[in-house]
Amino acid sequence: MRVLLLVPAATLLLSSAPAQPDVVEYACKVRATGQTQDVKVEVELTVPTDARVGEEMAIGWHGSYVKGSELRAPATGLEDGLKLYAYAGVSGIEKLTSATGVAELEPIIPGAPIPLPATTVNLKTRSKNPGTGTVHAASINFGTSPSDRAIECEVKDKDARTEYPLTVTGAGETTSPSTSDSESPSDSPSPSETETKTRTPAGAADTGGGGEAGPDGRMLVGVGSLLVLASVTGLVLRRRRLVAGL
Repeated sequence: MRVLLLVPAATLLLSSAPAQPDVVEYACKVRATGQTQDVKVEVELTVPTDARVGEEMAIGWHGSYVKGSELRAPATGLEDGLKLYAYAGVSGIEKLTSATGVAELEPIIPGAPIPLPATTVNLKTRSKNPGTGTVHAASINFGTSPSDRAIECEVKDKDARTEYPLTVTGAGETTSPSTSDSESPSDSPSPSETETKTRTPAGAADTGGGGEAGPDGRMLVGVGSLLVLASVTGLVLRRRRLVAGL
């Protein structure tokens, strides 16, 4: 019994523990000069185990350079007050694609490695839908604001990134556009079109009967003509008999 109780406890501890660092290779570019550098960062992501729909969640990000592959500051051109903007990508959960966080940096020395935060950076996001997906390390930028980026670092080999499981629980409400009663598909015939198609036999125009006469209509016209002819003939014979009597 003690063994059975210890196994779930060990599993719980592992599920809430930070993931092992993932070595991510970045291609970094200084926007002002176009200078590029290849950088390697050990990225450690901590994925929340209690993420819920509609509630803000935080994915922990901690990075440290691989020795000899640091990002070095250019000799000139960097403004004071540079910050780190770190991102994580999310896959597999509808309408949830990324998380972002920002951290202050220590003073930067031109030509020296740009320091990374010593503490964990919280990358925040919020999910509108429940589901199970994965989280992976994404780009990192350096600048004074998200739109004012001095250095941009993109992941070189995206397929080589480690994927960490993420589950979002809760009853999410999703809405889909509905079609009102007044709307109808454009290829649906209107009542007048349906009536016209019903009263117009196929091939009627080709036989000379007119658009709406058809074979049955022509038969009725023929029968009516015979009746009129018979009536006229009867009247003629009757008139001849009366003349002969006179």
